[in-house]
Amino acid sequence: METSTLTERRKAATERDIAAAAAALFAEQSVTGVTAEQIAARAGVSVRTFYRYFARKEDAIAPILSVGAQRWQEAFAEVGERSLRAQIPAVIRAQLIEDRSDAGERTETEGLELDTMLGVLRGLDDDTAMRDVWLRVNDDSERRLRVILQDRGLAVWEATLLATVATASIRVGLEQWAADPDGPRPAARAVDAFQAMSQGLRGLD
Repeated sequence: METSTLTERRKAATERDIAAAAAALFAEQSVTGVTAEQIAARAGVSVRTFYRYFARKEDAIAPILSVGAQRWQEAFAEVGERSLRAQIPAVIRAQLIEDRSDAGERTETEGLELDTMLGVLRGLDDDTAMRDVWLRVNDDSERRLRVILQDRGLAVWEATLLATVATASIRVGLEQWAADPDGPRPAARAVDAFQAMSQGLRGLD
């Protein structure tokens, strides 16, 4: 049992190392300009090891994106009983915070900093495989968020709509920021998107 647990930890550590290397390289060079061989070299593993963990270079970013999605879900689960419409913008801003000085130390493998995210997202329009990974992580996050909302008492229909709108707000905010980084910051874009898309939703007040 201990041997099995140690093996699992080593595998998880290797996966995190590969994911962090992929994120850094994608941000530095663009997704299309990076190869699996470069990612493996940056992570300190063989190319064969890389392909044991990931089928494509783009898949290597999924673990870090998933960590960010998990933080978003956990933050949603902690929202109080009062108006969701009033609280969700604050949750969005907290997830897209840019000054981490008050948020504690956080390593690169625990999620993407916004500067790194910018480099990754710039590859979405040029690399369909990267967009597939991005949309898959968002879809999974939306499904998990739907369960969280149902657990807090929302009907299936209301939970489905709110999970869709909330998840899409973060996604759209980040994508639009990546397309125009000199414009409004991602938190502002995401909050604006949520407020625009949630106007017709019931059960938020």
